[in-house]
Parts: sequence; C-alpha cells; structure tokens
Amino acid sequence: QDPGVSRGFAMSRRPGILAAGRLFARDIKLAHSVFALPFALASAWLVHRARPVPWTDWLAVLVAMVGARSSAMGFNRIADRRIDARNPRTRGRAVASGALPLGQAWAWTLASTVVFLAAAAFLGPLPLALSPVVIAVLWGYSLTKRFTALCHLVLGLALGLAPPAVEVALAGRPGAPGLLLGGAVLCWVAGFDVLYALQDRDFDARAGLRSIPVALGERGALRVSRLLHLLAAGLLAALPLAAPLGWPYLLAWLAVAGALVWEHSLVRPGDLSRLDQAFFAANGYVALALLAGVVAGSLAA
Repeated sequence: QDPGVSRGFAMSRRPGILAAGRLFARDIKLAHSVFALPFALASAWLVHRARPVPWTDWLAVLVAMVGARSSAMGFNRIADRRIDARNPRTRGRAVASGALPLGQAWAWTLASTVVFLAAAAFLGPLPLALSPVVIAVLWGYSLTKRFTALCHLVLGLALGLAPPAVEVALAGRPGAPGLLLGGAVLCWVAGFDVLYALQDRDFDARAGLRSIPVALGERGALRVSRLLHLLAAGLLAALPLAAPLGWPYLLAWLAVAGALVWEHSLVRPGDLSRLDQAFFAANGYVALALLAGVVAGSLAA
C-alpha cells in the first residue's frame, strides 16, 4: 500500500478541534476532578473563614485545579501511550489507540497547562513562581512506575499538594489545616491507587513496570492500602485541632471512615470484580463528605 495514501487516509480521519477536545476530556476522565477538588475547596473555605476570599479567587482556584489535573492526565496519556496500547485494559484509550492524534493530545495538554499557569498568575506572583514545581511533580508522576514501586505515593503527593497550595495562593503561606488536608489526600489517593493497580499487576510484572501490587502481591498490597487509609483517617481526625470545626465535621469524618471501610470490603484477594465500584463510588463519597463536613463544621463552631 502506498504510504502517501495511508497518511492521507489518516489525515482525513483527524478529529476537529472540538471533537478532539471531547476525546481528550473523555480520555483524561475529566469528571474525576471531583476526587481532589473538594479537598482544595475545603482548604479555601477554611482560609475564607479567617479572611474573606473574593469570588474571583474562588473561580481562579477552581480553574487552576481543573487545568492542573487536565495537564497531568494529558501528559500521562502521552507518556504511557505505548504501554497503554499493549495493556488489554487500556488499549482503547484515545491516545493509545490513535483515535486522538499525538499532536492534538499535546495541544490540549499544553493548553491545559497554560490555563493552570494563567490561573496561578491571577492569584499572585508567588503562586505563579511555584507553578513550575507543581507541573514538574504532576508530570513526573507518570514516569515513576518505570523505576519505583512507590509511584502510588508520588501520585498522592501530586494531588496532596492542592490544599497547602490553595493556602499559599490565598493566604501567602501554608498552614496546619492545609498540611493536614494535604497529608490526608496523599495517603488517601496512594491507598486507592494501590487498589486500582491490582488489576494491572500481571501486565505490569510482564512489562517490567513497578508497583506495590507487583512488589508485594495482592495480600501485601491490600495491607499497604489499608494502612494508608488508616493514616488518612487519622490525619482528618486531627483537623479540628488546627481549625475550628464543630460537631457536623465529626459526622462527616464518620461517613468518610465508613466509606473507606466499605471500599476495602469490596476488594478481596482473588476477587477484583467490584474494584470499579470501590474506586468510583467510595472515593467520590469520601471527597464530597469531607467538603460538606468542613463547611458545616466551621459554621457550627
């Protein structure tokens, strides 16, 4: 077959800019921004209770969070495209399958990065100066599974930066509430990422990729995940020591702890059939319950 004809056929199937945007949003699972965003908003709310935050800054925090996550996930899909194409679970992803051409994937990833940088610049010179460090951590995570089983902790760090970063952006420095929330996010995200990686354990081992499930097996990975979630619950339990939070926060904390227990009840050695339910449902409840508890608890304090 004439290579020129093949290239012409491929070009004729290139999606338009809006179609590419929809493919990009679907590939990066834009809706999953709900996992980390409530923790950032909880941090912003606690700053707001001490010093009113203008609505424009609230909007900038929201835009920065979505832009940063979209940039990170876009780079992840680009960096892992060849790995994803070999993995039966991920070969249908838009970048891995070629449905979203690499150039367009880069365009949307860089556009998301610019959105994040613009939001950081709006929030002030310090957030803008620190934004390259944030991008380095967010993009760097995608490379870590090639050389360390602790990649889950790096992902946790990437999302856990959000609460203290919000404090820096709105108050000029990180405080104890943001650091506690950030530590809780780190442990929570790393814990559920260990669970999620269980489904790729065999493929990762064959491909020479590192993860806690590969290093420790199913039972060991489940123990590590439980420990991380126990640490997350402990850090969230300590939050009222750093911020004025009334009884509604205790109810929210109990709901969060209950959701984590439920999550682990759904995943057992040799039975990953309910893993998606554990990942999407339980973790969505955790994030939203925490935000509701912080808002209601601060109003009741």
